[in-house]
Amino acid sequence: MNLSFHFILTTIFIVCFVFSLLINYILLRFAQTLGMRNRELHQQVRWNLDSKPSLGGISFYVVFLFAFIFTIILPHQNAGFNIQIIGILLSATLAFLMGLADDAFNTQPLLKFLTQIFCALILIFSGHSIHIFENLFLNYLITILWVVGLMNSINMLDNMDGISCLVSILGCFFMVAVNVSLFNTNSYATTLNLGVLGALCGFLVFNFHPSKMFMGDTGSQFLGLFLAVMGIDNCWNNPTSPLVNGFPIANIVIVVLVFLLPLTDTITVVINRLKEGRSPFIGGKDHTTHHLFFRGLTEKRIALLFFGLGDIGILMAYLLVVRFSYTLFYSSIFFVLLVFFSLYLLTIVKKKS
Repeated sequence: MNLSFHFILTTIFIVCFVFSLLINYILLRFAQTLGMRNRELHQQVRWNLDSKPSLGGISFYVVFLFAFIFTIILPHQNAGFNIQIIGILLSATLAFLMGLADDAFNTQPLLKFLTQIFCALILIFSGHSIHIFENLFLNYLITILWVVGLMNSINMLDNMDGISCLVSILGCFFMVAVNVSLFNTNSYATTLNLGVLGALCGFLVFNFHPSKMFMGDTGSQFLGLFLAVMGIDNCWNNPTSPLVNGFPIANIVIVVLVFLLPLTDTITVVINRLKEGRSPFIGGKDHTTHHLFFRGLTEKRIALLFFGLGDIGILMAYLLVVRFSYTLFYSSIFFVLLVFFSLYLLTIVKKKS
């Protein structure tokens, strides 16, 4: 890659960041005016009972389309008609529309679930599926579970100011760093992730505590889908990681490191709700973030703690990709277990007190 392409990619990020700032500012002003006439339709009640506009996800999709146009017109290694890029566009659009409908009409959970499965099927038929088993059916099955699971996981983690946004920023940053380091800079993964990264950084200005607006299901469903497909292409199917005892366990560790916090929060919440005989799909103030707040941490410090843990996770994942060693591999497993059990036990201790 020459210097001019570096300049182009940097320009894409800056333009997307500024574009995101403007869109979110306009949406915020629009929502404040509209909310006076129809507050219930366009606002969402959070765990802290503050009512704020939930329109941030619209900016994600608009900036994503902007980055998609850049991806099409720029010379890249996926030149010409590429069914994989079309698959990302179609599934991301469907996820965005489903989230928008959910924010506007509070759609039925079954319809939401079926739409998420359909998004996963679009990705599979367009060439985005996980390849870890010899059996194709098992690969397709785990792809569906991954896409549906991460879409719900990012949605569930969006329970406190800035958390989902910061975790998603780290995910996109990891994808960009890996592709640049592996000389895939002119791939669609790089430009699309740079665009969404710019959108998220612009949105964070309005979403960090004390937030002025939320991303809503519109944003969390889109982000979950986008990160899921990028996780498939850049983590699950990473070609540079070695096999461990003939199985791509190193790639699975990379996946867990990059998405450690949403996976930990979702698994913890599901386990605790099932143990209490409650549905894991009905929300509550029982997330790991909430328990940290109950233990005395402020929302801002919780966001910074998650950002710090996520930073360590993606750094380890990055090093596993570009400079694999068994020492780092086992250290990564130890870090994953340490974070998971620390946050999980925190919720147990809170319950007994």
